[in-house]
Amino acid sequence: MKTFSLPRKTKKKLKGIWLYPKDKQGNSLMAFPRRNQKDYTALKQGILRNIISKKNTKKRISKLHQKLDEEIYVTDHILKMYINECFREDLRANAYQLFKRAKNDKKAVISYFNFINAHLLSKKDSSFSNIAVMSYDLAKRLLRKKRS
Repeated sequence: MKTFSLPRKTKKKLKGIWLYPKDKQGNSLMAFPRRNQKDYTALKQGILRNIISKKNTKKRISKLHQKLDEEIYVTDHILKMYINECFREDLRANAYQLFKRAKNDKKAVISYFNFINAHLLSKKDSSFSNIAVMSYDLAKRLLRKKRS
């Protein structure tokens, strides 16, 4: 009985995590097209999808950036409330001053938008709370004056 084998170059092209379509409960079965004939045939028929492909990753990232970069301005009072919810007590005053400066700076305003949008999205999905805090570091970096 002959075992399933593929040429080396074909195997290299099949890197990633391959999944079958989702069932009624939303679960996907993992496939191994490098080792299994049945999975390789399903891949050739277009049934399998690679969740780590560069194309899918770029699409997800661009959608995320569109959500975070959306222009939204809030009053200083609301900004202070958002900062109080996100940051610990010893960073709050510094973060408030930093985001007020970023709001009026043409290069750093993107970090202000990222903070506001990530904070609003974190109320629905808690994974965005890290992005809200990371926008503080981005604002700090963008507002840093380069000395010549």
